[in-house]
Amino acid sequence: MELKRISPNKLTLRPFYTLDKQWALLTAGDRARFNTMTVSWGGLGTLWNKPVATVYVRPQRYTYEFTERNEYFTLSFFGGNFMDDLQYLGSHSGRDENKLSKTCLTPAFDAETAAPYIAEASCVLVLRKLYHDDIKPERFDDSSIIDSVYPAHDFHRVYICEVIAAYAKN
Repeated sequence: MELKRISPNKLTLRPFYTLDKQWALLTAGDRARFNTMTVSWGGLGTLWNKPVATVYVRPQRYTYEFTERNEYFTLSFFGGNFMDDLQYLGSHSGRDENKLSKTCLTPAFDAETAAPYIAEASCVLVLRKLYHDDIKPERFDDSSIIDSVYPAHDFHRVYICEVIAAYAKN
């Protein structure tokens, strides 16, 4: 079944379950050079009268430099399929190898933005950066999160992105 570009308003996605239990791939870059990483944190909703996705990337991740350099990137969802591939992509760095070549997944590129995504996904969101900031330790109301999630104080960068398009399988 082939992915078809659709309006984001036509999506039927269970964001809490999908991100927490099935994960996704955040892919950023261009046709010449890109990287992908597994994500299990994020949010989907409406902000500033736009459909948005909120994603989090630690600065030491190789994908970080690609999200910083590019206006567009994608989230690819797999509906629980390809978990071994997502595990591999989440535990190996693209700095060290062409990690995508070690999986059965293949890159594709959005026709309008050239943003890379993963062709085998069941759903893809094409994102355009609107806002970013770094998580700051002094802003935590529950400081126990710092010790449990950030013992190395490697706080995420937060990106709020407009969902400008979606792909879904028929």
